[in-house]
Amino acid sequence: MLRGPFSALYGNSSGGVINVSTTTGRQPPTLEASTYYGSFGSWRNSVKASGSTGDGTQAGDVDYSVSASRFTTHGYREHSSAQKNLGNAKLGVRLDEASKLTFLFNSVDIDAQDPGGLTNKEWHENPTQSPRANQYDTRKTVKQTQAGLHYERQLTASDDLSVMVYAGERETTQYQSIPVGPQLKPTHPGGVIQLSRHYQGIDSRWTHRGDVFSVPVSFTTGLDYETMSEKRKGYENFRVVNGTTVLGEKGDLRRNERSNERNLMWNLDPYLQTAWQFTEKLSLDAGVRFSSVYFDSNDDYITGANGDDSGEASYHKWLPAASLKYAVNDAWNLYASAGRGFETPTINELSYRTVEQSGMNLALKPSTSDTVEMGSKTRIGNGLFTAAVFQTDTDNEIVADKSFGGRTTYKNAGETRRRGVELSLDQQFAWDWRVKMAWTYLDATYRTNVCGAQSCKGNRMPGIARNMGYAALEYAPQEGFYAGADVRYMSDIQADDENDAKAPTYTVASLNSGYKFRIQQSWLLDVWGRVDNLFDRDYVGSVIVNEGNGRYFEPAPGRNYGVGVNLSYTFQ
Repeated sequence: MLRGPFSALYGNSSGGVINVSTTTGRQPPTLEASTYYGSFGSWRNSVKASGSTGDGTQAGDVDYSVSASRFTTHGYREHSSAQKNLGNAKLGVRLDEASKLTFLFNSVDIDAQDPGGLTNKEWHENPTQSPRANQYDTRKTVKQTQAGLHYERQLTASDDLSVMVYAGERETTQYQSIPVGPQLKPTHPGGVIQLSRHYQGIDSRWTHRGDVFSVPVSFTTGLDYETMSEKRKGYENFRVVNGTTVLGEKGDLRRNERSNERNLMWNLDPYLQTAWQFTEKLSLDAGVRFSSVYFDSNDDYITGANGDDSGEASYHKWLPAASLKYAVNDAWNLYASAGRGFETPTINELSYRTVEQSGMNLALKPSTSDTVEMGSKTRIGNGLFTAAVFQTDTDNEIVADKSFGGRTTYKNAGETRRRGVELSLDQQFAWDWRVKMAWTYLDATYRTNVCGAQSCKGNRMPGIARNMGYAALEYAPQEGFYAGADVRYMSDIQADDENDAKAPTYTVASLNSGYKFRIQQSWLLDVWGRVDNLFDRDYVGSVIVNEGNGRYFEPAPGRNYGVGVNLSYTFQ
């Protein structure tokens, strides 16, 4: 995970970047299968095959990793059942000693009911209830397929080339709990969202390693291009049959942005990153990215009071960042970093204006942020202790404005500030014992008024806990019996800009245990079980920020259980 100022160098984001690498097949080939059963009728079954035909260094060597899984659940609350089918594939081919081509594929199919939020009174009376969801049959389906090719080539001993191309499509249909009355207004987009998205992109980069005035230096320069087109339609979430209003069914068309006319968003970002090793102890990492994002919308639903809501917007910003690191000794590093972030509105954030207006929210501005961070990383035996202090000042922060019936609109919140401290310890001791601990203090406040007559200046930003803590103790040998326990703490979370409602503080604990059997060197059987929310605490798992009807709270499950079996076979 890359956090803080340097995340800006990886695109349109100011918070952080998570680098996820899919599994690369290795020798010997392995087959795996697993099954899990838990509370609320939850099932998960998965299979995986991975391996390679060589060691990955010779021309013609092939590595592969293929997996598939299916998850189903009745859900903790009423009207919260879901199912998810997931498939992944990765195939790499060594073209010659200097180059490799990798194909990646992903497919996901989700069909989920939406129980919606509850008021504070409803949550305390019965956290499993879902009154509006049952009435409107709220639900969402998502189907997404994407594929990519990654070409890597070592041009010389000091130069590498990387080119990634990808494309995908996403189909989404969502039924929301919006009452019939508001949908009858001529400018309302309806209570059913139906959209189709097609996206593609290319990221090319060249890395050079060498010396400048006898100082070891590396440079990475690249160009990132992405584009996405969207066909968005809106329908009423009811039908009138023989004079009777039937809720939860797709009705008349209320919004139409055609794909041949296009909702189009695209960006073109050149970037440069460099690392300088001035001395054995002192190094500098720096970079800059010029981000350009364009959006164009064409409205094809023009009738009566609902006029032409077509429009366009573009956003541009230079994003510099730098970090200075000093190695006190082999086990202790100190660093200081600073940078500027840039976060443009997403298509989801642009998609709706206030309740009484139709069309795209093209008045929404991008937010810019300036971040400084100082920290320390220290190795202690077989462990790592990290500490960081940071401050982020943001202008035109994009935040939730109002949420009605499952639909959220967004606004710019003027100036905000985040100040915080992060501490973490990951320590291994006595060979098979390990302890993990982390604590974050984050003070996030509005520095200008975004609430009108009731000033919000100085208020805490909703949806953000001020204190978060985690601690875990594990006994995890390679084989045989293993066990662990963990505790999570979350302080109260404000649910609205006015700070009139909040989700209470909570602490929950979990236990897990299992046994790994090795059978004739080729087979490995892992039987395990766990208990979450051990002490059956009633708490809110998440809040719906600025929910217009006061239904902010989405309750988390009480005590729940799960057992599973993993079986793998390694070809010798």
